[in-house]
Amino acid sequence: MIPVTEYKGKVAPDWCPGCGNFSQLRAITMALSELDIKPDNTVISSGIGCSSNMPEFINTYGFHGLHGRSLPVAEGIKWANKNLTVIAYGGDGDGFFEGSQHFYHAAKRNVNMTYMVSDNQVFGLTTGQASPTTPIGRITKSTPDGNIEPPFNPLHYALSAGATFVARGLSGNIKQLAELTKAAIQHKGFSFIDVFSPCVTYNKVEGYEFFRKTTYELKDNNRKDFYEAFKHASEWGEEANSIPIGILYDVDAPVYEDVDETLKEYNLKDTAPYKLTEEDLEEFY
Repeated sequence: MIPVTEYKGKVAPDWCPGCGNFSQLRAITMALSELDIKPDNTVISSGIGCSSNMPEFINTYGFHGLHGRSLPVAEGIKWANKNLTVIAYGGDGDGFFEGSQHFYHAAKRNVNMTYMVSDNQVFGLTTGQASPTTPIGRITKSTPDGNIEPPFNPLHYALSAGATFVARGLSGNIKQLAELTKAAIQHKGFSFIDVFSPCVTYNKVEGYEFFRKTTYELKDNNRKDFYEAFKHASEWGEEANSIPIGILYDVDAPVYEDVDETLKEYNLKDTAPYKLTEEDLEEFY
């Protein structure tokens, strides 16, 4: 097993003290360590946001891209080299707002990769505006009279799009989150983990105490049953034990890389690049 210290990045995380992103960083490194996946065989792709700084804080290959664009970059990396472990990581604003269509199509294609979202119900980097998962009525910088839009349900979206592994974790429970991350990486297909990750600076309502009270761990649920998974994904409340965390759905299905005629035969990185000839260039004149 590779020591967790091997994944320690050269840059120290600068998230706010108490931020849930620290737990997700730890969960990812614990999972990679226990699965004995080498740092140089791993790529973390991100968009823009507090959480999207992840590639800078972990000793793997990384790509810090545009807002909402972590998934198409991750797909391209996976298709270029199927042997890599590819993880896309970002926040609820990045992934469910600008990146919502990329989310849908990556899940629909069933690309063999993991997508983890740090879901804190607010835009953190831009100082506290409402995000797609902000509850109705919440007062934020962008909704001074209270949010009027119903919150986006990422689990419904992932299931409806065709994700073959759907889970929810809590950053206040690192051990369970590491196990979820490990299972997601081992799953062959598109794995999605929505992580309740309290923003200690801009969300004073859905904090650690809220989720410790309201969440319960799924046990003995039928992970092959789509409708049961959808039902669990619909559970939400402010009373005790009203929100499930754990693996909701885990099924086998053909992955994109095994169906596409080119990708199933080649690793694109191993194919000789085509070089334009003088004859090719003449066609543009």
